[in-house]
Amino acid sequence: MSVLAIYTQEYRKKCIFFYKNTQIILIFMNIILYLWAKYKPISAKFYNFAQMTKYNIREKREKDAAYRHLLSPALANDLKERIIDIIVKQKKYKDKDYSARQLAADLSTNTRYISAVVNLKFQMNYSSYVNKYRIKEAMTMLKNPRYKSYSMEEISSMVGFSNRQSFYAAFYKINQMSPRDYKITELELLKESTPPLGDEPVPGDGSVS
Repeated sequence: MSVLAIYTQEYRKKCIFFYKNTQIILIFMNIILYLWAKYKPISAKFYNFAQMTKYNIREKREKDAAYRHLLSPALANDLKERIIDIIVKQKKYKDKDYSARQLAADLSTNTRYISAVVNLKFQMNYSSYVNKYRIKEAMTMLKNPRYKSYSMEEISSMVGFSNRQSFYAAFYKINQMSPRDYKITELELLKESTPPLGDEPVPGDGSVS
């Protein structure tokens, strides 16, 4: 057998080998794409579960307040407005030591009534209600360049959280992202939407007709 024939035979073997392996790779990729498309919702749920585990978030099913039947509509509405006044308007949510027990004492009632009213009027428990306003203020601070140099611990303390872990857990539960990721995203959007100084119109520039 000539050298050329041997070379041609070896070349054909390599081509066949390459072709077979390429087919196997393509089949494997198609299987992966099929599985990814089929189980994408499950993957998203798994990712969400992983993040919730990371930040120690537990799904809680809100239970009907046991003392709803003891609350008259007038009393429930009155307590609702007074809770809003203290927690929101007076910004008691920023006080990390201000508990439902203290709120009940300030309203001359008990924690069971507080729990029932918050559950009935705001469809959440006391901790979630307070954290909602803490996170709302934290979001405002995180996207404000004025607080760019502040650490997450400083931000969390300023809005009323006693520790960083609680802040991260509450933030992720509401926004489905960490405070750090939110800060980076919002500051980048702000940077893109702010025109360069050179593009600003010069006062007095332009002709007068």
